[in-house]
Amino acid sequence: MRLLLINPKYPESFWNFKWAVDRVLPGKRAINPPLGLATLAALSPAHWEVGIVDENIEPLPLAPAADIIGICGMGVQFPRQGELLEYYRRRGYFVVAGGSYASLCPERYFPLADAVVTGEAEIIWREFCRDFDAGRPRRVYKETGVVDLADSPAPRFDLLKLDRYTTATLQFSRGCPFLCEFCDIIVMFGRKPRHKTLAQVEQELDGLRRIKTRNVFFVDDNLIGNKGVAKELLRFLAQYQRRHGYDFRFGTEASINMAQDPELLALARAANFTWVFVGIESPDPEILKAARKIQNTREDALTSVRRFYAHGIDVLAGFIIGFDNDTLETFETQRRFILDSGIQAAMVGLLTALPRTSLYDRVRREGRLRKQASSPDNTKLGTNIVPKGMDYDVMVTAYQRLHRELLTDRNIARRIRNKLRFLGAPVYQGEYSRREKLIIVGRLLGRGILPGGPSRIGWFLATLLPTRPAKWPLVMADWVAGLAMRDYVARHFVLTGERQAARAAKSVAALAKTVRRHLEAGRAALSWRDKQPVPELSICIREWLDRKFYTRVAKHAGRMLKRSGASLTLHIESLRSHEIPHAQRMLTKLRKYGDRISVVLDERLYALLPVDSSTFNLALMAPRHP
Repeated sequence: MRLLLINPKYPESFWNFKWAVDRVLPGKRAINPPLGLATLAALSPAHWEVGIVDENIEPLPLAPAADIIGICGMGVQFPRQGELLEYYRRRGYFVVAGGSYASLCPERYFPLADAVVTGEAEIIWREFCRDFDAGRPRRVYKETGVVDLADSPAPRFDLLKLDRYTTATLQFSRGCPFLCEFCDIIVMFGRKPRHKTLAQVEQELDGLRRIKTRNVFFVDDNLIGNKGVAKELLRFLAQYQRRHGYDFRFGTEASINMAQDPELLALARAANFTWVFVGIESPDPEILKAARKIQNTREDALTSVRRFYAHGIDVLAGFIIGFDNDTLETFETQRRFILDSGIQAAMVGLLTALPRTSLYDRVRREGRLRKQASSPDNTKLGTNIVPKGMDYDVMVTAYQRLHRELLTDRNIARRIRNKLRFLGAPVYQGEYSRREKLIIVGRLLGRGILPGGPSRIGWFLATLLPTRPAKWPLVMADWVAGLAMRDYVARHFVLTGERQAARAAKSVAALAKTVRRHLEAGRAALSWRDKQPVPELSICIREWLDRKFYTRVAKHAGRMLKRSGASLTLHIESLRSHEIPHAQRMLTKLRKYGDRISVVLDERLYALLPVDSSTFNLALMAPRHP
């Protein structure tokens, strides 16, 4: 039996750090590999042939040699996941849907898949495999019990192209004891944390060490959900590191009350944890209490962050705006806190109601659920909640302005300097070889610092020169993170007001003028829809087009994408052999904006013009029938 497991492409967000991955880090395509699929592969029968494709790092195989195709997905991946399920099912494959969003909203998958797997997979995936081998697979497999993580096998790391990711991932525990109103973790995994054995962790680390992977992210939603067990893990990890020459650098997610336990902090440092992601959400304790995030109210958040710094551990953090008691003044409160705390990777999102959470149910009862905003990605210019304390459009504009202010060169530097004031000897010393470090520094300077001109160069030197060399790797990493987030904001948080729409329309008009003879001959077609919030240019390529056509499309469409938040759709109905190199060069020039470009390719052309679906949005068309 041949099983192909697919991780659909994520829409770009802050979490992708696209500029850093594409422009600075050598040989990398994405941040984290699909650990869930590697675990699923390990749960599959030994006589099955299993493969994994992650669309975030490689193109999709459009006609794979497989009997079953399993496609996972988080909420933000659902549109692409649904498209892939439909495409492969039309082509005659048996398709299985799973992942966290299928567990929250299984009903959305029933029309798309032959089978839907909901809940944790350790037991029910094996059940599906037995049924499929016997020729009687069911439509729905739902885990209703509590999974013992001792039953979870070591993931098939050998099926992942780990050299293309910045980190490898492990999971020690599931579940969180807290009651945050907006969180779906307790819905999926419960409030009683469960964990693997230390022997399982050792086996997984040994596997990663054998393949020379050293940068590891524990993806637990709260590593210290059970503090006693977490301390046992950290003691074990410290011993493991001593035995093996501190091969690994770790990072994880934990609740901020970790900072109030000196033993936990000391153990984390001893185990070589370089960073921790914490959900701060808001520095206002009253807002936190209303959101039922009580664990964050036991100590001033700034004090907690600086406790991490004192132990040499960096802090990444999540923030939320849009709680019921938030007002426009909240943006200034958050701005001051983020600058004072020195947190560079500050993921500020608008409050979003995820299905089956307490927040979702309450907002729906109150009639404040915006149905026109269905994306669960809270780092976009919008949300599915009508706020109480401010006008929706004013809130979105203020959210956009907050990010632009945080990501000026001055404020990137200010955060670094505020961090360094409280940072002890940093655990982080970089995770790359000497040669790779030189490449990264060269690219950061050449592609990030120098293009910013004298001002950015000055701020960069102001963070580097007064700092001890032992802290330089962290300073460099913060500049990379800050510039990556700045690049995302510049490309995605683009105003779509009259001025920007007019500039985009001007580029479209220039394109139409330069390719007029092709349009008049019917060899191509062009349409511009100045719709809100995302204007769209559509270009249809039909037949017999010359090199100049593709060059002009790349020039003017690229200018349009740079000037606005507009999207581009390329409908390619026909290509002659002489056109293929021209079309490839056009796509190469536009790849910087690939996440906003959809390529609709006639199925007959898939082999002639391979489109990298990990870069562009490849819209998969139904097969033609005679």
